[in-house]
Formats: sequence, C-alpha cells, structure tokens
Amino acid sequence: MSLRNERVRKTLMKEIADIIQKELKDSRIHGVVSITDIEVAHDNSFAKVYYSVFASEEEKKSTIQAINDNTSKIRYEVGKRVRLRLTPELRFIPDDSLERGSRVIELINKISSGEIK
Repeated sequence: MSLRNERVRKTLMKEIADIIQKELKDSRIHGVVSITDIEVAHDNSFAKVYYSVFASEEEKKSTIQAINDNTSKIRYEVGKRVRLRLTPELRFIPDDSLERGSRVIELINKISSGEIK
C-alpha cells in the first residue's frame, strides 16, 4: 500500500467515526460504534468499512440497519470533509472480531482461575 493510500485510509477512518458519532441523528444507533479497519481501492473509488457495535443483540441489529440506511449521507459528509478527486463509494461490513477476542480472553481467565475445568 502506498503512503498516500495509507494516509487516505487513516483519514477516512477518523472522519467516518466522527460522522457516525456526531453527525448521524438516527434514533436506531445504540451503543458504541467503532471503525476497526478500512480497505481502500488503489484509485480511491471504493472503500470497505469494517466496524464493531458494542451493544445488546437487538440494539446491534438496529444500529447495523441504521448505518446501512445512512451510507449515502455518510459518503456525502466524507466528501465535504476530505479533499479527494473522487469520494469513495462506501460499503459497511460489521466486524465481530473484537467481541470474539474479548470472549476468548474471558474464557482464558475463567480457565486460569479454575472456574472451568
């Protein structure tokens, strides 16, 4: 990955996280939404945005739906904030790797404390 693409990726991560937290006024967004990674096409035309939602299962489902429904608004806001020749098309992909990692650590702690044999 080129240095420029890496800068674009980091900038997009920061701005998209900020837009979701501060600009989206959707009552279906609950809990904490964290941008975990972004894959940007070499020509910046497309970006896969991986994110985690820390909330109950029901709240998580409504948050995922709200983010999907607001994709075009998020892209519009990115276009206003980030100076690029082309604002990338965004595709949001839920990422549960942080939750799975947390669950593994929890199980390891239970095993080491003797709760699980």
